[in-house]
Amino acid sequence: MTGPAVSEYAVPARYVPADRENAADDVFAMAHRRPDRVTVHRWTDGHWRTVTARAFADEVTALAAGLMAAGIAPGDRVALMSATRYEWMLCDFAIWTAGAVTVPIYETSSPEQVAWILEDSGAVAAFVENATYAQVVGKTLAAADRIWDIDDGALTRLAARGTSTAAAEIDRRRHTRGAADPATIVYTSGTTGRPKGCVISHANLLAEVRNVSLADGIRAEVLTDRAAILLFLPLAHVFARVIQLCAVHNGVPIGHTSDIAHVADALTSYRPTLVLAVPRVFEKLLDGARRQAAESGHARLFRAAERAAVAYGRAREDGGPHLALRLRRALYDPLVYRRLRAALGGRITHAVSGGARLDPRIGHFLRGAGITVLEGYGLTETTAGVTFNLPDALRIGTVGRPLPGCAVRVDETGEVLVRGGVVFGGYWHDRAATLAVLEDGWLRTGDLGTLSEDGFLSIVGRKKELIVTASGKNVAPAVLEDRVRTHWLIDQCVVVGDARPYVAALISVDPEAFDRWKRDERKPERATVADLAADADLRAAVAEAVDEANRAVSRAEAIKRFHILPEPFAVGAELTSTQKVRRAVTLEKYAAEVTALYPAT
Repeated sequence: MTGPAVSEYAVPARYVPADRENAADDVFAMAHRRPDRVTVHRWTDGHWRTVTARAFADEVTALAAGLMAAGIAPGDRVALMSATRYEWMLCDFAIWTAGAVTVPIYETSSPEQVAWILEDSGAVAAFVENATYAQVVGKTLAAADRIWDIDDGALTRLAARGTSTAAAEIDRRRHTRGAADPATIVYTSGTTGRPKGCVISHANLLAEVRNVSLADGIRAEVLTDRAAILLFLPLAHVFARVIQLCAVHNGVPIGHTSDIAHVADALTSYRPTLVLAVPRVFEKLLDGARRQAAESGHARLFRAAERAAVAYGRAREDGGPHLALRLRRALYDPLVYRRLRAALGGRITHAVSGGARLDPRIGHFLRGAGITVLEGYGLTETTAGVTFNLPDALRIGTVGRPLPGCAVRVDETGEVLVRGGVVFGGYWHDRAATLAVLEDGWLRTGDLGTLSEDGFLSIVGRKKELIVTASGKNVAPAVLEDRVRTHWLIDQCVVVGDARPYVAALISVDPEAFDRWKRDERKPERATVADLAADADLRAAVAEAVDEANRAVSRAEAIKRFHILPEPFAVGAELTSTQKVRRAVTLEKYAAEVTALYPAT
């Protein structure tokens, strides 16, 4: 018996970087071409202050001169440990302008991870957000005069050191770096094992940014002159960073915030047309809208509007909505959809989702409500997106077609392989790991997927995470986990069952939803999840989520038992900085709970 045939789909490149180009060029090109164009809206003293293209280029130049005066040489690695903010963007471009290489570090990284990244990359200096991070970095980086504390005014002092550096010398230094040179070493967030440094060249970044910008419908509908982007995901992750570079290239203003607790306030004050987020953000958005409708006595209205939006979104992919459906959507727009868009600032037209699979129903609903979600797929090793749903070529439930210049192949085992100018050159100082993933120009992603005849890719799970039960049944846990997690009460789900007689799950409860559930069910106000883990009502509510997920799979793949964990997952422990579950860490921590799910084995 033979396995499935290899399938492949490629899209020709619309842009190929020239040898002497680098990722800093767009800052200076925009300053020359449109000097008064707003590049950034910077949150200062309670309001958004504009920074023009010319002003931003001047700040980048001044800080780059300071780096040169401090002895930073071409090719030197400079670490950058900060939350998402204006200064992150400024430092990144200044490092490139000085001819150096940026090494981003998540602010949630442990001291051990920080030490490893600094040592492995050979960083000679670091920008840090505050004194706490300076202390962590200082334990490894001996040169205290090369640890620049953003909150302590170090950027101003560093720029002052470079005032005697001639503009021509700064320009010459920038042009010492070409497309083939490393631009950044991005350390994988480490769902398992020690992070590896992905060496991403200027050519990788240029191929990604320019080909995304030239893809069908992007400039005409998304990155227009009216567009504005609010970034709140970590810029240490390549996903947010590439969106930022796309904005600079296209002259789209950017706002930054890292205050996740008050991101709703930032959305309403900044009023973006585009946001990017992981699926959990969209799940919480829909759940919050449902909750508000229920609390105001409009639950039935919202359910009807939700059904209409989902139907409308699906019809957009199947010949277009009929007149009756268009009228239903128009009826619900001022009552429901407009309020939802208002919560995102009122100008929102598009969103980009990445990092994990988005529930197709949520994608259809948001599209029907006037927010088109452009879901894509990529890795750090592919400089973010390698496939993307475009405004004019959208199929919700997939991660889109290959971007211009990219090719996707699904081999006989179901593994997704990718090729193109966005694929990195290898891991820093780790030839063995590089050879394990790069093969004849193709990158082995480790993900399992299917590819339609017209090139739309669907991801079904991780090859290494594929569960094989004791009876030999292959189970892709992501399908079940994603479905369970969409329930309003659930925070995270980890499916287990490798070499076991059946599939089971570890499930954590969303803290905010749990408080609401307790009030609705008249449970003790101070009761914790641990107190109520065996409560029949709580287990019945969680079982609803499990039953809904089980509808997506065969009986042999269905979750038979579950355990409610006493606390939510935490970034830095069970979660990476981009909200991905660290499966190995979780299974080690809850090994006893997993064993208890199989009492007869």
